[in-house]
Amino acid sequence: MKKLYLLLGVVLLLASCNTNQKKNQEEKIPTEQNNGIGDGAPSLSTAFANTIESTHNKEAFLNNNNVSFDISLNFNGEERLAGTFIMRTNSSKVKYITKDSTTIIYDGKDVYMSPENSNMKSARFDILTWPYFFALPFKLTDPGTVWGDVEQISEKNKSYSRAKLSFKNDVGDTSDDWYQVYADNETNLLNYASYIVTFGKSLDKAEENPHAILYENYQVIDGVAISDKWKFYNWSEEKGLFGEPLGEAKLTNIKFVESVDYTVPENASEVKLPTTK
Repeated sequence: MKKLYLLLGVVLLLASCNTNQKKNQEEKIPTEQNNGIGDGAPSLSTAFANTIESTHNKEAFLNNNNVSFDISLNFNGEERLAGTFIMRTNSSKVKYITKDSTTIIYDGKDVYMSPENSNMKSARFDILTWPYFFALPFKLTDPGTVWGDVEQISEKNKSYSRAKLSFKNDVGDTSDDWYQVYADNETNLLNYASYIVTFGKSLDKAEENPHAILYENYQVIDGVAISDKWKFYNWSEEKGLFGEPLGEAKLTNIKFVESVDYTVPENASEVKLPTTK
């Protein structure tokens, strides 16, 4: 029975992708490079971002108030993270409960950890980073996003559309972060994204060691395409993804939730942004 459900899910996902592709072709949305300067048509990069969001069904995703998932994250064969994330679908609030019952909450502005004597040095990074990776296909046109030109890339006998995503200066803890977003040209699904992490470090230092997250095993959950398996790789402009996977995340129990209590516990302590090195 489980195999039957999985097969049906794959069929639905492919049908959804094909429908979106056909719709895009029929509509023939006028696009321009150079950020759409001219007769008001959207730029190619805007159309690129909109197409990925549409393929993943951003509208259905945002029609739900909250989404939750269990995560098991490993790097170099060692457990890095294990617990449950619950978040507003618009990312305005996030709660993370570790397997040892430490609770971290992002209230839309600040981050808190409970109990206050919890020894979790990466609390602020974790509450902001992994939910962002989860929601990335639905956040490509968020306020403050800045897109570069769309390129056609061939990598390991597969073709992609690619564009660079960066952010305006006042966006989040790490506005210097950037992503190279790769969409599969056959499905328009987000295939992978290379990225840098400037959390607690300078831009120059971060750009010495870019990585990538590969999204695999897409499932259709209430009409929304969500990857439940991530792999992490080294990445370079010349090689793209290269080497063996550095880590892997498995997501289970993914579900939409109507109501969630994001109240900060009384015994919580605020988690400050670290000093840049």
